[in-house]
Amino acid sequence: MTVNAPHGGKLKDLLVRDKPRFDELLAEAHTLKQLVLSERQVCDLELILTGGFSPLEGFLNQADYESVVENLRLRSGILWAMPITLDVSQDEISALGIAPEARIALVNPQDKQPLAILTVQDIYRPDKVKEAVNVFGKNDQAHPAVSYLFNQSKDFYVGGNVEAIQKPAHYDFVENRYTPAELRAKFEKLSWSRVVAFQTRNPMHRAHRELTVRAARSAKCNILIHPVVGMTKPGDVDHFTRVRVYKAIIERYPQGMATLSLLPLAMRMGGPREAVWHATIRKNFGCTHFIVGRDHAGPGKDSEGKDFYGPYDAQDLVNQYRDELEIEVVPFKMVSYIPDTDEYVPADEVPEGVKTLNISGTELRRRLKTGGVIPDWFTYPEVQTILRSAYPPRKSQGFTVLVSGGEIASVIATALVTVLNQGGQRATTLLDYFDKQQQWPVEQAAFLAAQVSKNGGAAVLSRPLSEKETQQIKSQVEHQGGGFISVQVGDHGLKQTLTVYPESQPVAQMVHEVILELEKEAYIGSR
Repeated sequence: MTVNAPHGGKLKDLLVRDKPRFDELLAEAHTLKQLVLSERQVCDLELILTGGFSPLEGFLNQADYESVVENLRLRSGILWAMPITLDVSQDEISALGIAPEARIALVNPQDKQPLAILTVQDIYRPDKVKEAVNVFGKNDQAHPAVSYLFNQSKDFYVGGNVEAIQKPAHYDFVENRYTPAELRAKFEKLSWSRVVAFQTRNPMHRAHRELTVRAARSAKCNILIHPVVGMTKPGDVDHFTRVRVYKAIIERYPQGMATLSLLPLAMRMGGPREAVWHATIRKNFGCTHFIVGRDHAGPGKDSEGKDFYGPYDAQDLVNQYRDELEIEVVPFKMVSYIPDTDEYVPADEVPEGVKTLNISGTELRRRLKTGGVIPDWFTYPEVQTILRSAYPPRKSQGFTVLVSGGEIASVIATALVTVLNQGGQRATTLLDYFDKQQQWPVEQAAFLAAQVSKNGGAAVLSRPLSEKETQQIKSQVEHQGGGFISVQVGDHGLKQTLTVYPESQPVAQMVHEVILELEKEAYIGSR
């Protein structure tokens, strides 16, 4: 009994290859200049080290990068859809002496431990516009990967192979984290020769269980639930909550039908190319079949309000390369719930005139926000409990109010804190930039506000901010599960939730308008 062969014919497990040299490489790493990696780079490096990105043995050099961007192939001719690059700044090149043949230690930012040693092959400046257009379809920063490319990725790429020291340390859900070699060994132990992988970055509900079982039935496979727990789309449900959901729902499958493994991937939301990349990764993990969904890994709407990709573009591109991928595509079939028979069936098999029910993602978020009923036909009770714990209704949720403007903003914020504390619904913290002891950088203020909101409190910030800095605070607060309202003092043309006018309104009136906004959004009061 054998599982699927790795992409390129051999699993490039660099950890196993370099294990005999562990002491030597670790000692050398401590003598080298060290490059502290970004979150995405750590995700990419882990899958290089474990063989998840076979046949890669490092970050793409210029020739391979240009070939992948233009032709979806490495220079050797092997199919590879996504450029895996190590971006650096000019300052890092100068400070670390990055040059061809140089050896650089790649360091985990979390614990400052060296993960690998890179031998530099080349340094090159990418054509980012070409990368955006060819890989992601258009140069539009409404696409999260294009935004990352131009706003976070640095100016130069460094190509070269790596020698493995150790994987990044993980302290959560360790029992569900498998390398490709470990998962292949598990399949062998279970005598699973046909395995269909289900990729997801969202919580799973009854419909997902039904579609995966139907996929397994049609392909005569066992099921691998293989969710992404690295970087996903901004605004997604955090991976801690999602994994608790996956662990609960795996118990709803018949014994021995399905297993769960977590994938430390940094998604690019690249639609068709991403689907080919995902299929390649699952092949490296030993899967023989892969479910490709409608608008697989799509990022949503572009800056003109149109979908970045067509609904079946991903399925079409994977099918185009199916012979080279050597993994069978199982199309994702939408299922509908029929209340009269209490079952889910494929949407295209529902008889005409038969009543069906559905709850959209938007409606689910609304019900979580308001404490509305989520029926058992949609999700399992244990899943609902997990989601309600992670996303309490707004009356129990922490929030941040940002009052942006000159020194009058401090007066308004101080008064608002007094009124909120009078209400007593939650502890309220004032973060006042105009207090000389609190003139923190915007990054620190965002962190503090997010932590207060995350733990169910209310944070009121007063400080002069640009629209970009306001968005930075908003993103961090919402990422931690808090609510956010921005108040602009005076009309400065910025996008804010609420604008107040100190020239014509007393402080009490401006504060009252903020209170009305908080009540409208259900953060305070009782409905």
